[in-house]
Formats: sequence, structure tokens, C-alpha cells
Amino acid sequence: MVTSQQKIAGIIACLLGGSSVQALAEDSNIFTLGEIVVTAPKDQNAGVISDTLLINDMRKFNRETIGSALNLLPGITLSNNSRNEQMISVRGYDIRQVPLFIDGIPVYVPYDGYVDMGRFTTSDLAAIQVSKGYSSVSFGPNTLGGAINLVSRKPTKALEGDARIGYGQQNTHEANFNIGTNQGNWYAQAGVSYRDSDGFRLSDDFKPTTTEKGGQRDNSQYQDSKVSLKFGLTPNETDEYALSYYKQDGEKGNPPITDTSGGGQVRFWKWPQWDKESLYFISKTAVSGHETLKLRLFNDQFDNTLKGYTNNTYSTLLVTNPIVTGVSIYHDKTNGGMVELESTRIPNNTLRLFTEYKVDKHESLDRLGVTGEKFEDTLRSLAVEDAILIGSKTTATFGFAHHEIEPDKIYKTGFNFTAKKLKANDPQAAISYQWSDTTAFYASAAQKTRLPTLKDRYSLRLGSYIESPNLTKEKAHNYEIGYKGNPWSGTTAQVAIFQNDIDDKIQSVNLNGAASCSTTNKCQNQNVGEVRIRGVELSLNTALGDQWQLGGNITNMDIKNLKDDTKITGVPETKITTNLTWTPVNAVRIIGFAEYNSSRWVSNTAKVDGFTIMNLKAAWQPVTNLTAEVGVNNLTDKNYYLDFGFPNPGRMWFTNLSYLF
Repeated sequence: MVTSQQKIAGIIACLLGGSSVQALAEDSNIFTLGEIVVTAPKDQNAGVISDTLLINDMRKFNRETIGSALNLLPGITLSNNSRNEQMISVRGYDIRQVPLFIDGIPVYVPYDGYVDMGRFTTSDLAAIQVSKGYSSVSFGPNTLGGAINLVSRKPTKALEGDARIGYGQQNTHEANFNIGTNQGNWYAQAGVSYRDSDGFRLSDDFKPTTTEKGGQRDNSQYQDSKVSLKFGLTPNETDEYALSYYKQDGEKGNPPITDTSGGGQVRFWKWPQWDKESLYFISKTAVSGHETLKLRLFNDQFDNTLKGYTNNTYSTLLVTNPIVTGVSIYHDKTNGGMVELESTRIPNNTLRLFTEYKVDKHESLDRLGVTGEKFEDTLRSLAVEDAILIGSKTTATFGFAHHEIEPDKIYKTGFNFTAKKLKANDPQAAISYQWSDTTAFYASAAQKTRLPTLKDRYSLRLGSYIESPNLTKEKAHNYEIGYKGNPWSGTTAQVAIFQNDIDDKIQSVNLNGAASCSTTNKCQNQNVGEVRIRGVELSLNTALGDQWQLGGNITNMDIKNLKDDTKITGVPETKITTNLTWTPVNAVRIIGFAEYNSSRWVSNTAKVDGFTIMNLKAAWQPVTNLTAEVGVNNLTDKNYYLDFGFPNPGRMWFTNLSYLF
């Protein structure tokens, strides 16, 4: 039987790509311990303010990485940077301001707060939760613009799983396998994935430059592998204990910039190592008839190596002075824990108390193994959240969080830094109203902060910056009203209107007033930014007869820097996606997808044009649970850019074969 909460989640899934309530049943292997949902007792409104993207939608649109999957959602745009990292923005906030979590556990490189979304694959996930602007205080610090939570799988059958293999242009390979078992009082889940490619081909419209001849993009190769393991105990109906292990190994090239007129530098870089190893323990224990204790313990290790070369032969390391040795090695570690006590003792209230303790460590070495810097921060959070059911249809939620960051170790060869302890307080409130089983309205207001990263405070950027050890927090006030529902039979819709006011935004300031930063015209990070972002998101999904399904979303934003002329980069003000699915017979689906992005600033002086790209795929299911696919991405071979001087793939074909059991 589908519960009211499942109906709501099903509606959200429909809005995000054409799923249905029935599709949710197929995705019922969501690891619920890994979800972050604010709800009151008997509440039908769970998840209304956040969005959930199910694995079915990721498979339908062939989204193999987290970044490309998130790009399906309204309010989220995809970008990249000079480090060949896949980035996203959420209503104008970058990934440092909308951090990534796995089953509610924070995941980012401790040094700079970033993660490369292209290194995280989707094959072992059950869903992705996205909170925009407003997010539960249980996510902890630094959720200035929301939070992204990757929810893993939990098996529901004695034996279940899936297997997939794929091959595509430029010698691209993909393979993944997941298997799980649930034996009542215990369960186990395992997954492996592998993907590699010689790179990607550029559009035929690309004009060769001195650093890129065209055809296959220079130095665009990659290789990623991942192992995920989970073992869980469910000794009774209320308690659950799960231990998870993740091992990711990656390497990639870094294509050089093709045009330096926008101010970028030509870099011949490779990343022979982008590795992450994690151990997580998550539990839920009923300590009384009304109280439940939840625990998250985590250990993350990031090992990254960057090699810089003198030219495009990638044979001679770039050694220019004692500081630049051609090799940069990062050893970063995060250890911590999160404790939550939930109580329903007060009628119609779900009261939660949270605490988090987290230690971030960063160490950088050169090619000779000499330690150049060691930094360590301790983060502490205390928070309270109360969800109150008012009548049978309204839920009001109030939250307050206090965060602290304390510098424990600051060491950099040849420099002497001191830094102070930082504190932040974040109050927030939301209300949601369940008009009917399929229609809900909501409103939220949240004060959020982001504490500066180690890189924000201490990086000298190869001598072109001076340190900023006393940077303070970025602050934001996020407001939103919205609607999710069925305006007419066979249709689902979503509307969100939002405004984000950002104060003390960390921006680069050239101390000599020059146009760019250099060793003679140094810059410094300062809390000088003041930004306002207003926008609207519209989503619609509807059946067109028995054979056709139409879906899509529109995001339009007005982004304004209120303090100076510094541009907000990497964010188009308008994004439109649409998808059309045709099912001529039960065994065949033809899926078309189109995306439009308006122009975007990529620096204070450079802008890239808007673009429209189209993808087309045919899927054939000859027997139950076996599916064969063939498709083309960027069907029209558009030459488009997400960053100046870094062209994206032209037309690329692919094939896949998958089996579910």
C-alpha cells in the first residue's frame, strides 16, 4: 500500500523527469537512515520543501556522474573550471556554499571545500536529495545555499541487483554491478563501477588554436573506479545499525585552455591521482517509547596528486623556482561524528537536538616529499529543530544552529600565520500546507552562513595572493514560497519563487587596483561582496495520450552584485530543459532531451554565449528486466562553452546493455 508520504515523494519524482508513483515502488530500496527529512508525527508533508531525484531518472537520461544528474533539476546549472572539475551552482550558489553529503555525512576536500562532481558516479545510488536555500539544521555548518545528499541503497529482497555495460565514442567504456540481500534481521549491499575514456571529440565547428588542434580534445582522458560496501543489522522494528565502506580511485587529464584572451593561463596539467577512501557508521536506536538516538561516525581520506608540465608533450615537469616543483600532493583527512536525539513526547511535535564534531586536516607535499604546509581545523555545531503538526494538514518547522571553527594548526614554509576562532548562528523557519493528497504549498525563511575554508584563509596562489587568516563568515538570507501538485489529471507541476540576499561574500580584491592578480600586483580574499539573487522555477510533466510523455523545467534568475562591478561567474540567468518520451510499443522507448542555457560571465571581462543542446536515445526491452540502448549526445554537434577557452564535447554516440534482477 502506498502511503501519503510515498505519494508526495512520487509527485516530486514525476516533476523531475517523468517518473510515477509506481516508479517509486521500484526504488523502495532507499537507505532511509541516510535521508534527511524534516517531519512531524503523522505528517504528509515530508520532503515537500526539498527535491528528490530517483535512480530511475538518472538511468533514463544516462546521467553517470553526480554533476550531470543534478543538472536535470530546476535551479541547478552545470559548469566546469580550469582544473577540469565538474561543478554545479544551485540558485547562484557554488558547491562550497551548497555542500555534498553521502547519507547525511559531509563530503568535500577539507582544504578548499570543493568536490569534483565528475568523479562521483551514480550507479550505486538510490536517490539524490536537494535542499535549496532552506535545509535541515542537521546538515551542520556551511549550508549557505542548501545541501545535496546522496542516498545509498538498502536491499529489500533476499537477492536483488543490476548489471550494466556500455561503450561509446572515443573508446569510452562503462561497467557497473550492484548486488544486495535482505535476510530480515541483517542486510548487505555491494557495488562496483568502472569507467574510462580516451577523452571526447570536439565539434566540427571548433576552430583550431595554438593549444588545441581539434578532433579529439587534447589531454581529456579519464579513468574512474569505485567500490561500495554496506552491512546492516535490524534486530527489531525500531533499531538499525549500518557500516559502509567506499573506495574511489580516479585519474584524469586537464585539457589546456584554447583561448587566453579572457585572461586565463595555458596550463599543461595531469591528475594521476584523485582518490577517496571512506568508512561510515550510521545507527538508529529507540531509547524509549518516544525518544530515538541517531548516530553518524565518519572517516574520509582524500589523496590527490597534480603534475604540471612545460608543454603539451607532458614529458618535462614544470620546475620554475624552489616553490613550484612540478608536483603537488595533497593528503587530506576528515574525522568526526554527529549525534541526534529525536523526541515525540510532546503531542504533535517532533523535536530534534543535534551536535556535530569534525576535524579537517590538510597536508601538502612537493615532488621531493617535502611538506610545504599543514593546516587543521576543528568544527563544532549545536542545533535544535522542532516540526509541529498544526491540525491535520499544516506543518510548521523552526530551527536554530550554532557553529564554531577553531584553527588548531597553521604551518606554511617561510610564513607565519595566526587566525582567530569564528562563530555563526543560523535561525530558520518553514511552513507547509497539504491542500490534498496530491497538492501542497510551502514557504520558508532561513539565515545561513559559510565559514571560510583553509584555502580561503591561507593560500598564496603561487605568490599572487597574500594570506587572509582573519576572514569571517559569509552570510545569507534565503526566502522561498512554492507549490507542488496536480493541476489537472495526468499532470504534475511545481512552482518556486525565491530570493537570496548574500552579505560579506568572500571575493578577490586586487590591492593595487590592477586588472589581474600576479606576483607584482597581489590580491587578497576579503569579505566585501553583497549579492542579491531573485528567481522563479517552473516544472511540468504531463501525459499526451497513451504513448507520449512530456516534461521539463524553466529557471530564470536576476543576479545582481550590489556592492561593486565584480561579476557573479559561472551562472546563466536562464535555463530551460524539456524531454519527450514516445512509447510506440511496450518494449520500445524513444527519449529526446533538450537544454538551453543563456550566456554567462566567466570572469570580470569575459562572457560565453548561450547554447542549446539536444540528446536522443532509443531503449529496447526484448525480455523482462533486460534493456539495450543506443543514443547520441549533442545531436546537432554544437560547439558550446561552460567556461571561456574550454569547449565541451561535440556529437558523441553511446550504447548500453543493462539487466535488473
